[in-house]
Amino acid sequence: MTENEIARILVNIFLKVHQTLGPGLLESVYEAAICYELDKAGISYKRQPGIGVIYDEIKMDLGFRADIIVEEKVIVELKSIEALAPIHHKVLLTYLRLSEMKLGLLVNFNVLLIKDGIHRIANNL
Repeated sequence: MTENEIARILVNIFLKVHQTLGPGLLESVYEAAICYELDKAGISYKRQPGIGVIYDEIKMDLGFRADIIVEEKVIVELKSIEALAPIHHKVLLTYLRLSEMKLGLLVNFNVLLIKDGIHRIANNL
């Protein structure tokens, strides 16, 4: 499956989860619901995996913890906040660079329409 195919599936999952649960819950609730839907669809993912960072030839065991990594290709970063700040986009781009992945989805569930809360971040895709 390509990154774009995975993203299409994820967007449909986000729509379903948001339509069912609505805005304003904790990020962990949305994360659990998304993982449940991924399980039902038979799509592999890792929940809260730690990703190491190499700095000046020194490997640090934990650089960041992604919310969800789907099919080892797409990072999903979840938020449930009033508004995303530019730093949220930059952080996800840094995660993509460190993990050498090409696509990330930054999703804020605290919106009236989930389409307004989904942001696609690409790293040389």
